[in-house]
Amino acid sequence: MKNNLLFLLAIMGFAFAKAQVTTNPSTPTQTDQVTLIFDATGTALENTTGTLYAYTGVTINGNRWQNIPNSSFTDNTTAPQFINTSGNIYQLTLGTSLDAFYGVNAGDVVSEICLVIRNANSSVQTSPDIFLPVFQPGLNALITSPANGDIFALNQTVNLSGDASQNAALELKVNNASIATVTNAMNIMSPYTFNSTGGHTIELTADNGSQQITDVVNVFVPAATQTQTRPAGLKNGVNENADGSVTFLLAAPGKTDAAVIGDFTNWNLDTSFQMFKDGDYFWVTVPSSNFIAGQTFQYQYIVDYTFKVADPFSGLILDPDSDPYIKPGNYPNLPTYPTGLTTGDVSLYTYQATPYNWTVNNFQKPNKENLVIYELLVRDFSENDSFQEVINRIDYLETLGINTLQLMPVNEFEGTDSWGYNPKFHGALDKAYGTPEKFKELVDLCHSRGIAVVIDVVYNHAFSQSPLCQLWWDENNFRPATNNPYLNPSPTHDFNVGYDFNHESQWTRDYVKQTLQYWIDEYRIDGFRFDLSKGFTQNVTLGNISAWSAYDQSRVDILNDYKNTIWNANSNDIYMILEHLGDNTEETALANAGFMLWGKMTDQFNQNSMGYSSNNDVFRSYYLARGWNDQHLVAYAESHDEQRLMFKNLNFGNAANSSHNVRNLPVALDRQEAIAAILYSIPGPKMLWQFGELGYEIDIDQNGRTGRKPIPWTLNYDTDQDRIDLYNVTATMIGFKTKYPDTWNTNNTNLDVSGVTKRINLNGTVFDAVVVANYGITAQNVNPNFSRTGTWYEYFTNTTVNVTNTTAMISLQPGEYRVYSTQQLQDPLSNDNIDNLSIDIKLYPNPAQNSFRLSHDIEFINIYNMNGQRVLSFMESLPSYSIESLTTGIYIAEVATVKGNRQIKLIKQ
Repeated sequence: MKNNLLFLLAIMGFAFAKAQVTTNPSTPTQTDQVTLIFDATGTALENTTGTLYAYTGVTINGNRWQNIPNSSFTDNTTAPQFINTSGNIYQLTLGTSLDAFYGVNAGDVVSEICLVIRNANSSVQTSPDIFLPVFQPGLNALITSPANGDIFALNQTVNLSGDASQNAALELKVNNASIATVTNAMNIMSPYTFNSTGGHTIELTADNGSQQITDVVNVFVPAATQTQTRPAGLKNGVNENADGSVTFLLAAPGKTDAAVIGDFTNWNLDTSFQMFKDGDYFWVTVPSSNFIAGQTFQYQYIVDYTFKVADPFSGLILDPDSDPYIKPGNYPNLPTYPTGLTTGDVSLYTYQATPYNWTVNNFQKPNKENLVIYELLVRDFSENDSFQEVINRIDYLETLGINTLQLMPVNEFEGTDSWGYNPKFHGALDKAYGTPEKFKELVDLCHSRGIAVVIDVVYNHAFSQSPLCQLWWDENNFRPATNNPYLNPSPTHDFNVGYDFNHESQWTRDYVKQTLQYWIDEYRIDGFRFDLSKGFTQNVTLGNISAWSAYDQSRVDILNDYKNTIWNANSNDIYMILEHLGDNTEETALANAGFMLWGKMTDQFNQNSMGYSSNNDVFRSYYLARGWNDQHLVAYAESHDEQRLMFKNLNFGNAANSSHNVRNLPVALDRQEAIAAILYSIPGPKMLWQFGELGYEIDIDQNGRTGRKPIPWTLNYDTDQDRIDLYNVTATMIGFKTKYPDTWNTNNTNLDVSGVTKRINLNGTVFDAVVVANYGITAQNVNPNFSRTGTWYEYFTNTTVNVTNTTAMISLQPGEYRVYSTQQLQDPLSNDNIDNLSIDIKLYPNPAQNSFRLSHDIEFINIYNMNGQRVLSFMESLPSYSIESLTTGIYIAEVATVKGNRQIKLIKQ
């Protein structure tokens, strides 16, 4: 207890690293001249050399951060400057009045000064945002010491003080007992000794005879932390017990005290919610009477009475800095942040939640050796950044034929506009894209269409807002402290971003395993793509990238530990995909252990698409080229990390042949069809980056590398026949791969893919196929190496050839490709055999905004609303059909062709 007491005394006045800013006068009004006094002690700016600047505004009529005089956060020319008066004490006078300084309009009411203080280069600042009260004219009262939420040691004596804006009778009370009074004064002060543990209420009353004003703060005196063994079977975070009580478990190695606060404690510390200590863990059980079934409660931990953090194992949080920027409609009925009651991120948990009503149970995952993965960034897939927009376009994805949807990070990241590789809570869903229920709806819908869902997870690092950083933090160097049980103070490799996880630490491994399992249990996720998995090592290779990429047995062991834990708890059909890009000997060991690994072939495929003969061998897209036992290579021509193939085609393509200039858009798009023909015919899992199927050519660096990019639907891609053709060819090749795995995924192959002409022989047990392509810019001959003589069917030209010489050359025009088979193939975009008299009409895009197209000529189209009323008709085939006259909603399109009628659901956006 002695050590705890000394520690508490050392931190008095600096609880939770709050920025110490006071005002003169202490009860300012908007017509007063106000001076800000900043004590940097205990903040990130302590002992800073150089000028400090204010980024400031006011709360006007209840709206924060109004009338900001700064031109930008980082601009020093317009930012108000603090003057250093001594040591860590700084002052800033805000003009002649707040109204004048902030340019407040007559009649507007100012209730707060909004403030962030930063250093000259904006690299260090106060956090969270500071809000100082501004009072209305008349009598006001303010307790100037202590601050609300301060923590004191048992038997500590503290000077309690308060101010009034006018001479008045003043009285100080503690726990409703008067301790001091003065008459006709503007200040009062009295010493007080806290001789009992628990919460204490301090009250200041000012009475001028005609008006009485009261100010109240709450402080806390903790009891000694008790050691007690935690109940068996607890997981980190919230545990619901059979009797309805809730047990909170916090892993906090090296810490001495912890407590839980939340809406069920009125955000006040209470000895009833102090946590027991059990080694490196803290726990407390809260009775069921504090919660209501089906309702969401909010909570935080206070650790060592210094750090206030959300639960590292949160499934959902409130972020007061980012939540206001969630796009309207994406998260309806968002719980209200407890403004004025706490600061920082707040954990959310729904007590005795009603289980989601899944429509698909026992989903049969596609064979991992035949996956076609569609990598998607929710933010850039739709204008509204939402899971709902992905749901709306599920027909688009299903028609494309992909069987796996891989989402770039959807866990809680810093801000709301990001690729997501700046994580702070690895197990919490980021609310920017939608609610947990909406995400479950998306997963459920994908499963109903036979599509697995994989999420991108980022366990190489965390960012500074993570509680795993904040609880063990070196403020002076702005990095994890040396005693951080999860994170390295310095990175181990050159490619690290954020703060590097120590994967040899059991604390890190427990964190990774529990959060991975949470995504499976809560959202029925089918697998994971591990970002920067090569970083999962403690071998320091800074300055030597080759050494980092070399075989590392410790890294192999770490990754296998994660895989084995997940497979043992679930089944080995959970996809474990690594972005490793390392030494082939290590990748071979991982692939043979059951991992799938990204196979980056962007440069080689782009050389082919641009029409160049150097560095164009794509054989390493095939697992046998790497000596692997199984088809675990996820080969791709594009990913989110690479410059778009079409951008390079149009800007750097081979223009030597004027009649086949690769920089010409239609030519470049046709060549992407040839890329699809070869890529999806190489056996093994494949991946495509969103909109590659439409020839997306926007520069990856437009608006910054990770910045927002335009949506194809806003660029009229859906009315460009050349792009539609590319979509259809891509869908066709994907369809062959997924519908004919016996041939398209066979091990009986012969690949000649090193030159400008390429050939793939696929010899199945039912039928054989040959795929050829010419990536030159002039006509070329290619040897098809047919496996047998007799009749072969060419799919895209719908022709037959009687093969008598299996090696007779075939002439291909530049960019031309062909798919031959010994069996006439069904159209994979249709459920019908090509010999069937019925026809499968494709309507695209769907949803549509202004118009749609059809895949076949028609006799007429009638469009009906959901009441059965005909609202639009077209009596002839057109290149596109305008629906601008329709309101947003769902319609039925009755399409008549010479082969019969079809009804298609049409969604108008």
